[in-house]
Amino acid sequence: MAGLTAVALAAVAFLAYQASANVPAGLKEPAAAPTAPAARPSGGAADQPRKEPLAVPRGSGAGLRVVYALADRRVWLVDETGQTTRTFEVMPSTVNPRPGTYSVTSRSGRITGSDGVRIEHVVRFTSVDNVNIGFSSAVDGSMPEPDPQLRTGGVRMKPADGDAMWAFATIGSKIVVVP
Repeated sequence: MAGLTAVALAAVAFLAYQASANVPAGLKEPAAAPTAPAARPSGGAADQPRKEPLAVPRGSGAGLRVVYALADRRVWLVDETGQTTRTFEVMPSTVNPRPGTYSVTSRSGRITGSDGVRIEHVVRFTSVDNVNIGFSSAVDGSMPEPDPQLRTGGVRMKPADGDAMWAFATIGSKIVVVP
């Protein structure tokens, strides 16, 4: 919704600019004294249009897929038409997958995670240095920061998000990991 509002405001501003640029000379008001421009943060990003924060990341492919953005700590479930059916925050573990495209290789209903926590709806898609990487939710609903002393690969989510992942990501489903 915020994205649509921003687009609408930009369109109105553009049309107002065009209209003011085409006013006949006899109808124009005298120019106002110039004012100092507002301070803007430096560093390129301020000059770039702001991406909708919950939009599926660019470069994450097309079609039915799970998109996992490492830096954003967020997952998107994307349907065949490219529409997001659900997006949610996750808690990554201490071992992360490399950016790339994977497939769901195995699933488990309920097990004990490598950190000793009872987990459910485990959806595995790769391994890194003999550490299995996959999505899961803790049975107790917790999502604590992982212990940096442990090498674990569970990407934790809330139970309702785990339920949605379980229904969405079956064996062979595409998982796209972006930076």
